[in-house]
Amino acid sequence: MSVVATPHEGPSTGEPAPAFQQRLGLFDSTMLVAGTMIGSGIFIVSADIARDVGTSGWLLAVWVLTGLMTVIGALSYAELAAMMPYAGGQYIYLREAFNPLCGFLYGWTLFLVIQTGTIAAVGVAFAKFLGVWIPALGAKSIIYAIPLDRLGLAELGKKVDMTTFEISAGQCVGAGIILLLTFLNCRGVQTGKTVQNLFTVAKTAALIALIVIGTYIAANPEAIRINTQQASLTEMPTKAYTEVYQSLTRSTEPGTGMWHWVAMLMVVGGTMTGSLFSADAWNNVTFTAGEVKNPQRTLAWSMALGTSLVICLYLLANVAYLAVLPINGAPTGTPVFQHGIAHAVEDRVGTALLESAFPVWGPRIMAIAIMVSTFGCVNGLILMGARLYYAMARDGLFFQAVGRLNRQGVPATGLVLQGLWASVLAFSGTYNKLLDYVIFAALMFYFLTIVGLFALRRKRPNAERPYRAFGYPVVPAIYGCLCLVIMLDLLKVRPLYTWPGLIIVLTGVPIYAFWRSLRPRMA
Repeated sequence: MSVVATPHEGPSTGEPAPAFQQRLGLFDSTMLVAGTMIGSGIFIVSADIARDVGTSGWLLAVWVLTGLMTVIGALSYAELAAMMPYAGGQYIYLREAFNPLCGFLYGWTLFLVIQTGTIAAVGVAFAKFLGVWIPALGAKSIIYAIPLDRLGLAELGKKVDMTTFEISAGQCVGAGIILLLTFLNCRGVQTGKTVQNLFTVAKTAALIALIVIGTYIAANPEAIRINTQQASLTEMPTKAYTEVYQSLTRSTEPGTGMWHWVAMLMVVGGTMTGSLFSADAWNNVTFTAGEVKNPQRTLAWSMALGTSLVICLYLLANVAYLAVLPINGAPTGTPVFQHGIAHAVEDRVGTALLESAFPVWGPRIMAIAIMVSTFGCVNGLILMGARLYYAMARDGLFFQAVGRLNRQGVPATGLVLQGLWASVLAFSGTYNKLLDYVIFAALMFYFLTIVGLFALRRKRPNAERPYRAFGYPVVPAIYGCLCLVIMLDLLKVRPLYTWPGLIIVLTGVPIYAFWRSLRPRMA
């Protein structure tokens, strides 16, 4: 039996050890959930979704389905969070429901790519929009470049679609933001939560302002008319649909029968990868259970409130986009109007909306809003991720120092290690591809955690459950089935984004064996 790390457990040295400080209340935890969900995705990914689905009806349907999955997933996780309110969250749930290997593979993938890659991507996104105001500090400002063939890495470059190794000012800024926020979080959870609360409130206000501007100030009757006409859920006039339909039927002419609907739903499943990642990271708050006041109650409520708030804002943001811009553009009007949602410049739909309202200052205003959003997102991801590595280290499955707290009661070594690796990924330029590859793996762990909910109901029927999953067993089963369906869909629709993800997960097996060999007595 593995040992569950308690909320205040320090290293077993026989001496008093620093303990986790329970300073996160309901508001703080809710801000962590909302703050890490809202990054730059909501301002961008609707363009890619629109290109795949082609109608305003399907665009909203994708976000509704994403919202449904996110909220019921959070309501299902809440039972596990209340049952096992220990630092490490989802790692603990998988370990206790199945075995230490399953928990480790999740933690390993999180450290290797999911958490650190997201931190890197969002940090560089901050710099990208800083470049709107200060071009010399943006992602396009190259300060060093060398062809990969001169480094003897030409073949590796072909595999990751790179010909030149470049260091941009934006990467330096992104790494600087990561290291700054890592330093601040090493000073204690009070500092980290203050930064998080401030920036989450600011980014929520900015998103609300965007919605108000889109639905009232910049609303365009012509765009509304076009989008109303193109709101059909019975057709999908896109290249993505045609390719999927042809792969299913070998027919060159789209039909109206069963395969027509199957093809449309498969496209929806494939394109949901963007919306799901834009609404992801809500589960990270479970990593901080050791620092949450009354975690049995607070974690459940924070996930329910945080996800509901963000999903409502996301749906309203897309309504605002449709009120200002035609889904597929239009032959007349301003360049922004002609591009529409599907073909917004660099996919910056939020910027296009503000540019319609304020042609001169719109892009700059949006740049500030996204900088605030990404800064807060990076802070939340940094704060919460290190708590999971702490739990792994307490089980003897990571560096021993990561399992210790500093005088401020935070896992500083884990924070520093996470920050350094995320900074390396920021300079590597490959984090976006790695994140694409782990989409399948992330869904797999969500699915396994829901299966673990059912498994623990059988293994520990008498365990204390201060909160029980809403609508059990139907609602959690729906979430698990949706995860499974999208996983199977990705195997067909986006195979290049599935198998590499599984390989990344499986690299954890020999690493797990290595750590076990160092700790042979670990259960």
